[in-house]
Amino acid sequence: MNALVGTPSGSGKLLRDEPMAQHTSWRVGGPADLYFQPAELADLEGFLAELDPRMPITFVGLGSNLLVRDGGIRGAVINVAAMAKTVEPLDERRLRVDAGVPCTVIARTCVRLGLGPAAFFAGIPGSLGGALAMNAGAFGGETWERVEQVTTIDRRGELHRREPTDFAVAYREVGRRDDEWFIDATLLFEPQPDTTMADIRALVEKRKATQPIGQLSCGSVFRNPAGDFAARLIEASGLKGLRRGAAEVSEKHANFIINTGSATAADIETLITEVRTRVEEQHGVELQLEVRILGDALGDEKIGTQ
Repeated sequence: MNALVGTPSGSGKLLRDEPMAQHTSWRVGGPADLYFQPAELADLEGFLAELDPRMPITFVGLGSNLLVRDGGIRGAVINVAAMAKTVEPLDERRLRVDAGVPCTVIARTCVRLGLGPAAFFAGIPGSLGGALAMNAGAFGGETWERVEQVTTIDRRGELHRREPTDFAVAYREVGRRDDEWFIDATLLFEPQPDTTMADIRALVEKRKATQPIGQLSCGSVFRNPAGDFAARLIEASGLKGLRRGAAEVSEKHANFIINTGSATAADIETLITEVRTRVEEQHGVELQLEVRILGDALGDEKIGTQ
């Protein structure tokens, strides 16, 4: 059972053995040894400064694009979803955006300010922090195409300003320092007054029509291979509707796996493995994961938590 254990300083919330199923869009996942939810940046800086330097750290946000195994996550999980969610215009082309801002808010703000191209953000589930970590994209646009600068925080609680050239950015992948995490970004756009809220609504409706929105999923499970689509390969392999436990390949979009209500993380991971195996057998393509898989399988021994 999770327990409130206080906080080193500030107004954040610190829990022990917090079920990660409450903080992921799949609604699965075992407990985090420590779970910290800062209310503001000062809470986060103080917590990191006081944390045992040997303690593993995992940052999460809205919990989309994330599979936490049933045995949970060792060390400290930091959820920044409750921190400031500010979108601040810096000039006619630049916005400073906190990592916790949902990507849909970025899209709507840019339309209101006549900036773009930004409508693609409406197709990205989750917040900017996660989009930065994986170079998320939709409808032909990618997050790091808009990044001018980012702020990161290290495990000592110190802030750094980083340039895009400090990162190895690729399709759905961002090589970064293991001990720094995104706090905000300066995004650069162009004047684009022709995009309207109706355009945003049309993209959202397109998502609803083609994806199982409203069901428990993580979004796309696999990256699209070069020159093809993961969903096409999965469907062509006859895998729509395939179930393992209560996890199911979506009948609506084959690159989505659905928790039909009582799935475990093990059900989902088993299904992921089987989909990859059968696509490779039938098409010679090894699908790469877009979802992040974290933590221990159920029964793995807890270490490093003293």
